[in-house]
Amino acid sequence: MGSPLALTLGEPAGIGPDITLKAWERRKELQLPPFYLLGDPDFLAQRAKLLGLDVPIVATEPKAAAGAFPEALPVVHTGVTTTALPGRPDQTSAASAIASIRGAVDDVKAGRASAMVTNPIAKAVLYRAGFRHPGHTEFLAELAAVNGKVPQPVMMLWSPVLAVVPVTIHVALREAIEQLTSPLITSTARIVAASLRHYFGVARPRLAISGLNPHAGEDGTLGSEDDEIIAPAIATLRNAGLDVRGPLPADTMFHEAARRNYDCAICMYHDQALIPIKTLAFDEGVNVTLGLPFVRTSPDHGTAFGIAGRGSADPTSLIAALRLAARMAASSS
Repeated sequence: MGSPLALTLGEPAGIGPDITLKAWERRKELQLPPFYLLGDPDFLAQRAKLLGLDVPIVATEPKAAAGAFPEALPVVHTGVTTTALPGRPDQTSAASAIASIRGAVDDVKAGRASAMVTNPIAKAVLYRAGFRHPGHTEFLAELAAVNGKVPQPVMMLWSPVLAVVPVTIHVALREAIEQLTSPLITSTARIVAASLRHYFGVARPRLAISGLNPHAGEDGTLGSEDDEIIAPAIATLRNAGLDVRGPLPADTMFHEAARRNYDCAICMYHDQALIPIKTLAFDEGVNVTLGLPFVRTSPDHGTAFGIAGRGSADPTSLIAALRLAARMAASSS
């Protein structure tokens, strides 16, 4: 039996615990890969009781998790007691979320887990506790550093109908434009192409690269970045043998006919990439961090404090993240 997936707790006051319990309930029906949660077993048992779910919780170690998975939800204790109530983060929230992430990274790096899947975090809660990273993606890159060298993390949002990558990630729009450079675009595209080949079996990835400005700059009349930054990056990528198109007007890249022409859309900033995929595949979308020495996926939604603990949270995106993590892990084994 192969190594199970390591699933993080996420923000304990959010819906992460809810969708974890619901996903485990559907393990046999959907033939889900074995996974274990890193968190507080008592906390999970209390949330299951609150939701009226008959989910046995077993405290275990990663090596025993796959064997326990068919009959109980395996939980590996992080050593942090969690007390947050649904919709009400407390003083244990940040420590619980961070300990779970660190534990999952340790497990996947050591081979105790085949890949890691992360439940949603509440960035504002973490920031108030002194967390200094813009988000999950950047924190994972630091944890993945080898000999002080931090890999470039690339955030892909994947679904059966669309895959997108923002070149700049969790920064204000003004800062995103300041960060945008030809080398950043080319390094991002190279990581995407390599990952599509390695994890998704795309022999010759087709990349569509968006412009930054309306109409991709309209020949420089609506901004110079498309001609001065994006076009040179595309030329470099083509000279390296990659199948790249662009810069393309972002407003015409995502209709059905356009999507048939590429395997991944590379966009210049966060919302330019995430709005179309969340419109087309909100429940099926999966957040994938490329460029790391291990596989990491996540549901493509937030903590949803307003519905936490009420039983209405939909586990579809988490289930998709679990399945994709197992698929990617199998491709790299």
